[in-house]
Amino acid sequence: MKIAIVILNWNGEELLQRFLPSVIKYSENADIYVADNASTDDSVALVQQQYPTVKIVQNQVNGGFAKGYNDALKHIKADIYCLLNSDVEVSENWLTAITDMFNSTPDAAIIQPKILDLLNPEYFEYAGAGGGFIDQLGYPFCRGRIFQALEKDSGQYNDTCEIFWATGACMFIKSEVFNTLNGFDEDYFAHQEEVDLCWRAKNNGYKVYYVGASRIFHLGGSTLSNMNPKKTYLNFRNSLFSITKNLPLKKAFVIILLRLLLDGIAGIRFIFQLKGKHCFAIIRAHLNFYKNFTKMYRKREKTNFIKKYYVTKSIVWSHFVHQIRKFNILVKD
Repeated sequence: MKIAIVILNWNGEELLQRFLPSVIKYSENADIYVADNASTDDSVALVQQQYPTVKIVQNQVNGGFAKGYNDALKHIKADIYCLLNSDVEVSENWLTAITDMFNSTPDAAIIQPKILDLLNPEYFEYAGAGGGFIDQLGYPFCRGRIFQALEKDSGQYNDTCEIFWATGACMFIKSEVFNTLNGFDEDYFAHQEEVDLCWRAKNNGYKVYYVGASRIFHLGGSTLSNMNPKKTYLNFRNSLFSITKNLPLKKAFVIILLRLLLDGIAGIRFIFQLKGKHCFAIIRAHLNFYKNFTKMYRKREKTNFIKKYYVTKSIVWSHFVHQIRKFNILVKD
């Protein structure tokens, strides 16, 4: 089984210098690539001079996460792609449990490892944590992370289990599956494109897994921090895109109407928190969603939509009303 570890880079010279050494050290049986998104710093020269075993794919434009990977992977031959953020430190034998899972579980199409916080390694990291899920309204969350509430890692998610979505911070995907799904949706640019990809994979009969025996440490926020209004814009807009594309028609319209209402409440909450830029980001997200609704509608899968896609009806209600902070005490539906 040939694995290609592909690190998407845009002006990340410092990150590459800091994190590439661990990837090289602990990935002996894999090919390592840096997919450069038309950087203007010395990223490419750094890799060429200091890490000659690492291969470089140079994209012509910075098309964000989605287009960046779509363009780069066309030039890479492997059985398994590992899409790895440039701000990730890997650990010894991190690939072993993943390859064992692919070898022993034929229906495994996508896998993610345990994601811990590099700066506070006793805790899970925001982007992926212990595996991704969504609620009935399409809000994404993770085992180990519900909104901004992060759990301490005490071994509660050392298991192997099926999940709904795998994080783009470290996603292993069979190249055949990636190509069958036509890769990421480039209209997302960045954020939640992995949720959409996994949702489309499930609609096509593939399965997504989490393997807790493999651990990585993610710095996080190196592209856009959780408090950046642009991230708010992309998350709110792209979530609506995914609902439009991946749910049965009648259900999609109902969920969209509910989401628009709840997004409005979130915007009001931002105003009371004196975060007016985030409120405006939600308004912009809705306007862009209306503009692109027809385009997203035309992308709807022609396969059977999965009926059970969520584990709880409302993560918003559970978290903000019932003050639930941990995945294992959620009310499962």
